Amino acid sequence: MAQLTTDDLIEIRRHLHEHPELAMHEVTTHQYLLTIIQKFKQDYLEIRELPDLPTALMVSVRGSQPKRTIGYRTDIDALPVTEETGLPFASQNPGVMHACGHDIHMTVALGVLNWFSEHQPEDNLVFFFQPAEESENGGKVAYEQGVFEGKWRPDEFYGLHDNPNLPAGAIGCRMGTLFAGTTEVNVDLIGKSGHAAYPQDANDMVVAAAEFIGQVQTIVSRSVNPIEGGVITFGKLDAGTIRNVIAGKARIEGTIRGLTQKMIEHIVDRLKQVANGVATSYDAKVDIEFNQGGYLPVENNDELTKRFIDFAKQDPQTQFVETQPAMTGEDFGYLLSKIPGTMFWLGVDSSSPLHSATLNPKESAIGKGVNSIVRFLRFRQGESIS
Repeated sequence: MAQLTTDDLIEIRRHLHEHPELAMHEVTTHQYLLTIIQKFKQDYLEIRELPDLPTALMVSVRGSQPKRTIGYRTDIDALPVTEETGLPFASQNPGVMHACGHDIHMTVALGVLNWFSEHQPEDNLVFFFQPAEESENGGKVAYEQGVFEGKWRPDEFYGLHDNPNLPAGAIGCRMGTLFAGTTEVNVDLIGKSGHAAYPQDANDMVVAAAEFIGQVQTIVSRSVNPIEGGVITFGKLDAGTIRNVIAGKARIEGTIRGLTQKMIEHIVDRLKQVANGVATSYDAKVDIEFNQGGYLPVENNDELTKRFIDFAKQDPQTQFVETQPAMTGEDFGYLLSKIPGTMFWLGVDSSSPLHSATLNPKESAIGKGVNSIVRFLRFRQGESIS
């Protein structure tokens, strides 16, 4: 296979879009990616499959005079969303859709890899096609399995996320945090059920849960620096069985978002304090559980990100937009906590938001994204880009 054309890339993207798969089940996706990559010129490539993470795929590109190893990561999983775009290449897997645009991510990565398979880079490159970004912490799992060791460990790591609010093909980035870190919160309140007519003989966990939720609202408003920001959202509350029985148990489920790990840890500490206070006040047992997994804040490395932004601003073929941090989560944050790097946006100009059933990225973003990333990686290796 020679260098992929724009039409080739669009065909690949549409195939991927038609066949989405959920986290850790990306079997068909893995095989399709492998088949495409095996058609590339193999002179400089080494393909690596991971028996302990079977839907993942790694590819190294041997540099001619390597001074460093540059990593590039793309995520490959989809979401449990029923597609409503009406596209002729809509998802063929009921209830599953690339509603976060990972089909675009993969296609751009293939385009970049294909270019360097035809034009040997000076530095070594490592491409990581990562499963399970949307759930199950694929990046963290891979790192803990030791896949980034020896020649497979990047000295610096890059990755993108599509952005429906930016012009198609534009590159967006910022110094500092790009994505918030996220932590799941589960709260179980245990009291004593009883007859609605005899509240003195029961311990009502509906009231205790209401008090807990009410007090938590003051954490962000009164315990968090408003310049730094944070989010606590409770999206689910279960309690009781029938109207005339006092609920002896309640469960609250929610999420924390913070732009730094320090902020997330601060909010966690305050939630624990509120839980202890409600337990004492209501003579109840309050169990609170936190699960962050690999969803740390995506904190871009200062030196590498400044270089990336400086390039994007001066490159005549790249449209650059400086963006604000987002409170959405991304597990690339875990990898950036271990390996310095930069995450950036690729504009796809869609009227629908990420994770929606009608997300429809503009395919013109694909070729532009490939071109900008290839040019940056060439620039990073000391080539003169005109």
